[in-house]
Amino acid sequence: MTDADAVLAALRPVLDGLAATFGSNCEVVLHDYRRPEGSVVAVAGEVTGRAPGGAMSELGLSLLKQGRDARDQINYLTRTDAGRVIKASTLLLRDRDGEVFGALCVNVDVTDLRHAAVLLGELAAVTALPDATTTFTNDVGQLIRAVVAEEELKLGRPVSRMTRTERLDLFRALDERGLFALQKAVPEVAAALGISRASAYNHLAQIRS
Repeated sequence: MTDADAVLAALRPVLDGLAATFGSNCEVVLHDYRRPEGSVVAVAGEVTGRAPGGAMSELGLSLLKQGRDARDQINYLTRTDAGRVIKASTLLLRDRDGEVFGALCVNVDVTDLRHAAVLLGELAAVTALPDATTTFTNDVGQLIRAVVAEEELKLGRPVSRMTRTERLDLFRALDERGLFALQKAVPEVAAALGISRASAYNHLAQIRS
């Protein structure tokens, strides 16, 4: 058993206790980033619909891409597809060499608290960070499509109207977010953008050359 396996095994029994401490609005998720397409090892509570075997989020991909420079993400806000507001913290797990291999994530649904905060002041106060978006999904294909759509939106035009330079910029942004570390990412990206797989592989080769 590796050090990483030992840490993950030791944390599994902790999840239920953590989730119970915060109540029914809390979910605790244990990730093994060594297998990004199915990084969710265990889940306690139900807030985002995560399940064992589910894919990692784009935030996880970004942190994994940063390697040793990655830092814990504490008290950031995101939303579910249903519009629920989630206060989340991602605590990174590292091996003895300092390499990130997983994360312990705590997700708390603060939607009702934030509504009450209008009348109750600081009851639902969180760290003053801008609202972020994270895709909570167990389907790696859905994760890839979400990241592609987000980067496409940043460029302000559909792929069909992009210049070659803009399309390469899009692929560069996707690569910097660690998307192409996922298995079958290139075919999924090609499908999401409506281009051939050959073109997608060609773009990826160019930005990495």
